[in-house]
Amino acid sequence: MAFVLLGTVQITLIATITVITVALPAIQRDLRGGEEELLLVSSAYGLAFGGLLLLGGRLADSLGRRRVFVTGMVIFGLASAAASFAPWQALLLIARFAQGIGAALAAPAAMALLGVVFPDRHRRGRAMAVWGVLSSGGATAGTVLSGVVITWASWRWVFLAPVVVSAVAVTAAFRLLPPDHPPSRSRIDWLGAVLVTAGLAVLIYGLQHSGWMVFGGVVLLVLFGLAERHSSAPLVPLSFLSRRGLPLIAVMLCAGVMATGFFLLSLYLQQVSGLSPLQTSAAFLLPVPAIFASGPLAGRLIPRLGTRHVLAIGLTTAAAGLLLLSLLDAPYAGLLVFPFGAGMTFSAATLAAMQDARDDQAGLAGGLLNTAMEIGPPLGLAVLVSLATAYSHDPSSGYAFALRIAAAALLFTALFSAHARRTQKVKENSE
Repeated sequence: MAFVLLGTVQITLIATITVITVALPAIQRDLRGGEEELLLVSSAYGLAFGGLLLLGGRLADSLGRRRVFVTGMVIFGLASAAASFAPWQALLLIARFAQGIGAALAAPAAMALLGVVFPDRHRRGRAMAVWGVLSSGGATAGTVLSGVVITWASWRWVFLAPVVVSAVAVTAAFRLLPPDHPPSRSRIDWLGAVLVTAGLAVLIYGLQHSGWMVFGGVVLLVLFGLAERHSSAPLVPLSFLSRRGLPLIAVMLCAGVMATGFFLLSLYLQQVSGLSPLQTSAAFLLPVPAIFASGPLAGRLIPRLGTRHVLAIGLTTAAAGLLLLSLLDAPYAGLLVFPFGAGMTFSAATLAAMQDARDDQAGLAGGLLNTAMEIGPPLGLAVLVSLATAYSHDPSSGYAFALRIAAAALLFTALFSAHARRTQKVKENSE
């Protein structure tokens, strides 16, 4: 039951990113706001969520996982309730930002709690493999829920599920989740926390809206890296980050490609094929069984083949699915194959990133994974949509080209993962 609770929270936190996507025109009509305010409402949750994840993970390791998880869910639930009643776009913007703060505390704490709930290594590995697909399931669930709610009810009802899940999570946490150890007295690198939070937030916003802000975000992240090198208690030890480079890149790529691919397909189905928002939402129910089947399969394959090998298989399968998805007039095979491969990738990458983390670094590892998941979509949208537009003004041709480029990027990463696996085996045999 503890895993069901934590998994439901993770799905809800990710679904909240996309749950207002279809609802944005209705929000603008109802609250009579401007285009600029609407863009901020759309991105506020992701900015706070993505920017504060590393700090949230560090706080979970220092102050206690259950304590930080409950605190985050209380903030998330109250902010969701405030969003549903917001009379002006400015208040909705503040509520969405507060939702992101709560999510940034709860998400890494929830992932770190898996190690406490499943002390047995094999059971924990299977749980992590399933956990890896929950985010992609959540993103799909948010899109589907948004389309369904807007068809039959006010946009305000899209925030009902987050409120209910928060209330249940806070109530059940004290019964289902193990108590925390006394808080540690380890020092938190607040300079690093400010730099990485500002850098990630500016970068994520810039990828969606401004090239100059992308540059500013990169500069802040470089300053963060320099500060970490000279800190006696760094927020993110650089050696800890470098050992997880490949799985974090794989997560970022897959999250970005999934968000962008589904975005382009949604536009195509509505603007070219003439489907309604409800019909488009129904089409995105197809990936759900494939996503949730991929996690358990990856959990069984990883002990036999290793995380890097399964990561390569998942990336290759996802690349093949993107090629099928690029056949936009008949994308339904791609809607099954691509999510299946992406789910295997998320599962293997999650296990690779978490498996050698010390107990006092589990929250940080969870924060890194969720950060990669947050950076991926705006990066994918910025790059692939620009490529599609530059290649052709015809949606069919441009979108298909962008999806084929994305498939090539995933295949290249799969080859790199397979090569890294072979290099590791040779090194182990020589020793």
